[in-house]
Amino acid sequence: MKYITLPHTNLEVSDICLGTMTFGNQNSESEAHAQMDYAFERGINFFDTAEMYPIGGNAQIFGNTERHIGSWFKKSGKRDKVILATKIAGPNRGLEYIRQPLDFSKKSIHEAVELSLKNLQTDYIDLYQTHWPERVMNMFGKRGITEVDSQWKENIFEVLTIFEGLIKEGKIKHIGVSNENPWGVMRFLIEAEKHNLPRIATIQNPYSLLNRLFEVGLSEVCMRENVGLLAYSPLAFGFLTGKYLNGTPANSRMGTFPNFTRYTNENCYKVTKEYQDLAHSLGLTLTELSLAFVYHQKFVTSTIIGATSVDQLEENINAFDVRLTDEVIDAINKIQESQPNPAP
Repeated sequence: MKYITLPHTNLEVSDICLGTMTFGNQNSESEAHAQMDYAFERGINFFDTAEMYPIGGNAQIFGNTERHIGSWFKKSGKRDKVILATKIAGPNRGLEYIRQPLDFSKKSIHEAVELSLKNLQTDYIDLYQTHWPERVMNMFGKRGITEVDSQWKENIFEVLTIFEGLIKEGKIKHIGVSNENPWGVMRFLIEAEKHNLPRIATIQNPYSLLNRLFEVGLSEVCMRENVGLLAYSPLAFGFLTGKYLNGTPANSRMGTFPNFTRYTNENCYKVTKEYQDLAHSLGLTLTELSLAFVYHQKFVTSTIIGATSVDQLEENINAFDVRLTDEVIDAINKIQESQPNPAP
């Protein structure tokens, strides 16, 4: 395992980050603990979660993921050995059970932080992130915008000021954003520099063979401004394992959550088959090819991997040892050029 210091922090994290969004719904507490045990044994010291997890959530299971992580911390005594990241949910239909209003006001941020601290059984969060912006924009399967959200009043200065207070209290250490675009990242950076406020260290956005949109705009912003990418969905919700090419297994993630349709269009099926053929020609699995591509991109700080079993987690971690030659990258790029970013 390799380690890197998150930009503008003293946090040394593993190149692979354990994603936990299945804990508490698809995975039981004991299964969650088994995954954390195995990840830690393999050298992963970076765990990412969110207040809204597990996915497919509702009022009954809301917060289960953080609670399972918290009980693992209590049992293992390893809190001080793990870099912990979590996220506050922004406005979104269907999440009214979290709190009202669902925004980034001082009241909401403080309530979210206090509940996460309680659930996680800790007194500090290493990296606190906005899960998505308050404003309506292109994310979660939407490509581009045709008009700006005129209902949203820019409050980035206020949000950073609230985070500054929480940092001074010691409840959070550093901050990041997620599902942001170049304009949002630059506004956070400008306000931080202008007013000497906390600087975002990271951005957590999707990045995979089926979605390389980060390369358009955000990659240059993050490299020039030194903001670390935490790449999520490197296997495109499991689509890049190849298991969906001949139908949807009933117990799979997409079988369990059929409303997640970002990766189920015709072009995704077409190019996934091409990537699978390329992987097999190299003696690799599609999973290995897909993860190796993301793991070793220069602008990727850490790759977030999620699994529903320790066996899957083992395969995902082992793929880090795969190195792709320049010729293989050229072959991947030819497939990308034939159907650029089929998943928005």
